[in-house]
Amino acid sequence: MDWWWERQLADEGLDVLIHEQDRIVSRAQLFAAGWSEARIRQPLRARRWQVVHPAVYVAHTGPVGHDGLLLAALLYAGPAAAWSHHTAAEQLGLIKPADGRPVHVTVPERQQIASRPGLVVHRDRHWADRLARAVPPRRTAAHAVLDVVGSSRTLDQAAAIIAEACQSGRVTAADLLVGLEDRPRLRHRRELRPIIADVAAGTHSLLELRYLNNVERRHRLPTGVRQRAVDGEYTDVFYDGLSVELDGRLHLVPQQRWRDLDRDNRATMRGEATLRYGWFDITSRPCAAAVQVVRSLRHRTPTLKARPCGPSCPVR
Repeated sequence: MDWWWERQLADEGLDVLIHEQDRIVSRAQLFAAGWSEARIRQPLRARRWQVVHPAVYVAHTGPVGHDGLLLAALLYAGPAAAWSHHTAAEQLGLIKPADGRPVHVTVPERQQIASRPGLVVHRDRHWADRLARAVPPRRTAAHAVLDVVGSSRTLDQAAAIIAEACQSGRVTAADLLVGLEDRPRLRHRRELRPIIADVAAGTHSLLELRYLNNVERRHRLPTGVRQRAVDGEYTDVFYDGLSVELDGRLHLVPQQRWRDLDRDNRATMRGEATLRYGWFDITSRPCAAAVQVVRSLRHRTPTLKARPCGPSCPVR
């Protein structure tokens, strides 16, 4: 199999290639450029170069940057390797980067290559069908997300990844459903379909998914409008005359607090009420939130019906 870097090496030369690879270079690249084994050993013995992985070097003596580690992982894992899981998802802008994550690459199922410190190697018999048309090689957006979902320990973690990825605008719920068909053994697979459908309907975060299931559906409330555009912003959930805003963050920044207050004030001027809930409200006391939503809606619709979710539920 050909390497993804061969064309650039032939067109621009080794110096340009090393420069654009954040000073990372592999033994295979050096041999392709005509270097001998003795010539490769010289900068290593003189300690002008460092070994990053077996047969992969960095052509300086300082710390290796994040971009360099990403490329070093691909060069170490072979010409069939591609970024996958969190690494591909971060590179594609699907999820936010996080410090301390290892680099993830996927290789063909039968390729024998060991994981290394800071590098996780996965194997996949369908690896070729799940590659994006990109250089350096990486998974498609949908399969990068599903990689992460499959490694998530809880369904909440999987749902949060799906919501964040779809909100990025770089992958759609339809893309994920197509990818899901190709992965019958994926963890959480059965529960993912309704979650993806809810995200497609406009639910943008794990907290919004929790509200949809624990407050709205469990208590048979009317179905709210998700992500209604008004005054240049979006309302998380909108009922007739009532906006519900959901935020899992703890706002210690004054500017954000004032933005929230300004949004609530403008809703009041439109003749709308606003209820605002955080993570604790929806996860620990969803019935209390449901009571408030029902009472607010009954100001306009006194005959509105709701259902308690259990014997001790205060919704009436």
